[in-house]
Amino acid sequence: MAVNAAERNAMDRALHLAARGPRGANPQVGAVILSPEGAVIAEGWHHGAGTPHAEVDALSKLAPGAARGATAIVTLEPCNHTGRTGPCAVALIEAGVARVVYALDDPGVVSGGGAERLRAAGVEVEAGEQADAAHALIAGWLTAQRLGRPQVTVKWAQSLDGRAAAADGSSQWITGPAARADVHRRRAEADAIAVGTGTVRADDPALTARDGDALLPHQPIPVVIGSRPTPADAAVHRHPHTPLFFATHDLHAVVADLHTRGVQSLFVEGGPTLASAFIEAGLADRVLAYIAPVLLGGDRLALTDIGVGSIDEARHLSVDEWVPLGDDLLAIARPVHATDPAEDPQNEGAA
Repeated sequence: MAVNAAERNAMDRALHLAARGPRGANPQVGAVILSPEGAVIAEGWHHGAGTPHAEVDALSKLAPGAARGATAIVTLEPCNHTGRTGPCAVALIEAGVARVVYALDDPGVVSGGGAERLRAAGVEVEAGEQADAAHALIAGWLTAQRLGRPQVTVKWAQSLDGRAAAADGSSQWITGPAARADVHRRRAEADAIAVGTGTVRADDPALTARDGDALLPHQPIPVVIGSRPTPADAAVHRHPHTPLFFATHDLHAVVADLHTRGVQSLFVEGGPTLASAFIEAGLADRVLAYIAPVLLGGDRLALTDIGVGSIDEARHLSVDEWVPLGDDLLAIARPVHATDPAEDPQNEGAA
């Protein structure tokens, strides 16, 4: 049975409701319950870890038996496992729901399979309605589920000759205002922002996301990595979120810890030592290189050692986009995996 207009409109509403939920260890999910005649009789969304899932939140607003013969519209496949809450698929079955329309399959090995359970109980199931919109909403969560850690973006700004600072260490500002505004916008899209203790001590960054002098509505959690102490009067202590400090060089342990805290995306801001360490560890899922038309010379390189000893060990990237930003240029790239010969630059011949 095809999705009808009432169900399509209800999915629009469910996606809107889902966006109200917080980003974290659980996905943002919305649900709308339609009567057999197609009228909205209940709505719900997931309010955060440990709270009822969207379907149960919506069902809780109905009197017993009111959902019998109804249709549930959900942005993610109803779950099929018991965690801090019970299986949503079972809740829908027990409520007497006759039809379920959802957008995305649940990728979880344990939590997936709700659609099969519903069908086995005689519930009609339709999957894929507005899947692209649902995917865009929880893309960070989906990536974190696949990786088992946050998605990591490594960013740096550099001169045309690959320097992050002048010989005296000064670096403000290599890039122009358009590039800096773009950085702040991308900071606001991340759950957390990381710097090394060397950058904290040298530059005293606030690690906030701003529009001019005003803070943007969403602020990433500041993360400071390294063994050196952070000064008590450092600007990071005045961040809207309490900073997280990791006195370690084990980046795998850091991202694993952040994953348990519900961090889905990590924006690595610098400096060169930390950016290089993430790349060397194979933890950079995306690179943002802001390139300014200026020459600095000297030894203040934008990247240091990344574990490359010869040209055969070069870390190849695939550039997804070149973005002009005033006089500057942003390269948005991702690592090319050796297992994917179609993307291996070495297959294109030497330059």
